[in-house]
Amino acid sequence: MKNHTLQLTIGALAERTGLNVSAIRYYEEVGLIPEASRRPSGHRVYGADAQEMLTLIRHCRDFGFSLDDTKALVSLASSADTDCVEAREIAQVHLDTVRAKLAELSALERSLSRFVVACTEQCVGGPAPKCTILQDLRLSDSPLAAKRAADNGAVPRCCG
Repeated sequence: MKNHTLQLTIGALAERTGLNVSAIRYYEEVGLIPEASRRPSGHRVYGADAQEMLTLIRHCRDFGFSLDDTKALVSLASSADTDCVEAREIAQVHLDTVRAKLAELSALERSLSRFVVACTEQCVGGPAPKCTILQDLRLSDSPLAAKRAADNGAVPRCCG
């Protein structure tokens, strides 16, 4: 059974949720949690429901959900009239984004690995201006050139 009369200071709430005080203030400011009541001294006090919401918010942010997605998930968590389809859709879109980023990072890792191997085999210990890594980076038109080359099946010049 929940204790709805529980009153937590912002410091106690921060400790219980693993968030810092400024994050709690921010989440209150952007409307993710209801505005706190105030003691006569002006200090904020929160109920147990704020702790539950902030724990949900922290976990959403830990999983990398955007602020907008977090707002939507918090809203869904407090709406008994909706089913979980929207929550699943939000999670699916985020999962697709994470998988795309993983694919990009994997391509970047392969390219960087090729650069390092080529340097090790061809020029390590030589003069820096002649390093295959630096030569190839000079020829690149952007930081993503190695990724695009890897995506197209090309091998960086230093490795061919």
